[in-house]
Amino acid sequence: MPRRITLQSGMPEADLNLLIALDVLLADGSVAGAARRLGLSASAMSRTLTRLREATGDPLLVRAGRGMVLTPHAEALRQRTQNAVHEARAVLRPSTAEPDFSTLQRTFTIRANDGFVEAFGASLIAAATAVAPLVCLRFAPKLEKTATYLRDGSADLEIGVLSEMGPEVRVQALFRDRFLGAVRHGHPLAMEREVSAERYTAFGHVVASRHGRANGPVDEALAGLGLQRTIVAVVPSFPAALAVARASDLIALVPASLLIDLPGQQDASAAPAPAHAFELPVATGEITVSQMWHPRLEADPVHRWLRQLTLAVCRERPRV
Repeated sequence: MPRRITLQSGMPEADLNLLIALDVLLADGSVAGAARRLGLSASAMSRTLTRLREATGDPLLVRAGRGMVLTPHAEALRQRTQNAVHEARAVLRPSTAEPDFSTLQRTFTIRANDGFVEAFGASLIAAATAVAPLVCLRFAPKLEKTATYLRDGSADLEIGVLSEMGPEVRVQALFRDRFLGAVRHGHPLAMEREVSAERYTAFGHVVASRHGRANGPVDEALAGLGLQRTIVAVVPSFPAALAVARASDLIALVPASLLIDLPGQQDASAAPAPAHAFELPVATGEITVSQMWHPRLEADPVHRWLRQLTLAVCRERPRV
């Protein structure tokens, strides 16, 4: 049998191989019979019994005439040992059973920015609870881009634009997004079929940035035209920027995914879009929004279901 592992404290850890031998010994009640079942010699099985007696502090098997009988302590251990071995084998057996989602109780932590939650949160929650009514989706804010939360298990999924997350992190693209200008309904720019760079810079702007940065790719592109935006406000999220723009004459720069109507709300009686959106007068390029997870959850059937559900919800949503 493999040598025992020693803990840092210096105390020897229990040899779990002895558990299997104990199970067979208690079930057979015979050293010779246990040796045959385990493929060991009688002397090797006797040495194993000696080690088990040392580990448990009990004789376990004692002579009774020409045979052997279990001690009261061994009798008390028999069912517990059988259960422990059965559970250990189940842990090491490949999982093939499909989860019962109707009774599944699990909380998934998803790190995502407010824009994703506002655009896709309700649809994802509805899709998840339709299949697994007892699950809970916990959306956590993304104050920084780091793989720490995936590595330590405090997050199940990370959703956003891929950055340096580490070579082991799994990545799957969800959808392509781009930035649009957004103003309130009735804004002067809402009356124009095409917004020029000059008209775009003629109004104040509200910018979304978790770290309080005012400038970005749009400003670089405008600088190439000899133009500059007037940044009036910086807010921490795209939904906040959109809310400010809807209540003022400021222009917000927001992802297109935040502005589209939900499926089934395309008729005339549906609620109007949250704001008037227009194409930017300068090119900023598209972005890819992905979901990321740690490889230890790769084969988890429930986590796989969550990933597939997230992908389906994101791809079913219409695009601007």
